[in-house]
Amino acid sequence: MDRPRSRRGEGDQLKADVLAAVNRLLAEWGSHEKLTMRAVAKEVGVAAPSIYLHFADKTELVWAALADKYEQLAHAMRVADAAVAAGDPRGKLLAQVRAYCRFAQENPGHYRLMYDVRQPALEPGRAGRHPARAVSGLLRAAVNACLDAGHSLALPPRQAAHTLWAGLHGMVSLQLSLVASADPGTLDGMAEGLVDALVAREAVAEPVCPPETAIERLMAATIVDD
Repeated sequence: MDRPRSRRGEGDQLKADVLAAVNRLLAEWGSHEKLTMRAVAKEVGVAAPSIYLHFADKTELVWAALADKYEQLAHAMRVADAAVAAGDPRGKLLAQVRAYCRFAQENPGHYRLMYDVRQPALEPGRAGRHPARAVSGLLRAAVNACLDAGHSLALPPRQAAHTLWAGLHGMVSLQLSLVASADPGTLDGMAEGLVDALVAREAVAEPVCPPETAIERLMAATIVDD
């Protein structure tokens, strides 16, 4: 049965219901392919044009449904960063990566929706605005803070941060897929080893920063930081 027409002021509730429906369908289907505005409207019990009042297209719809999960992860990373004393940028970076691992372990359903569900193809110029930038932006800022404090990098800053993020995702995904119950300390140790490979432990007067690469230039042109 169709949902009754929304009264004035009920638009926010409809939007929330739409996003909840998208999350359910993505979790059930594991991909965006079957997800259409019409399918979401049917799940909520409204006409498809009602969805377009809040979301311009499917990409915007999927991103909005996942944005709160990326923000939850980013919040956990910010809290961990703030708990480390000022003047220890590398310690702050380590705190962020530990928080990343802990979030994935404690919220496996959320994490799989964020990263394992196939999402709509990204149009040129739009990829840099993906809600995941709430997470990647923190890692980029932390890596740059380490460089500013004298810690040498194995890769240019953006590339180093992206490699760190990709490595963290790979490690936690393997843990979620292959290990039923893992010791958090083991994953922390692996994550810290990844940081060691990218950011030198000791600060020096003249830290090494590798020259800009084509990948670094592409990231600089694509990624949008808030």
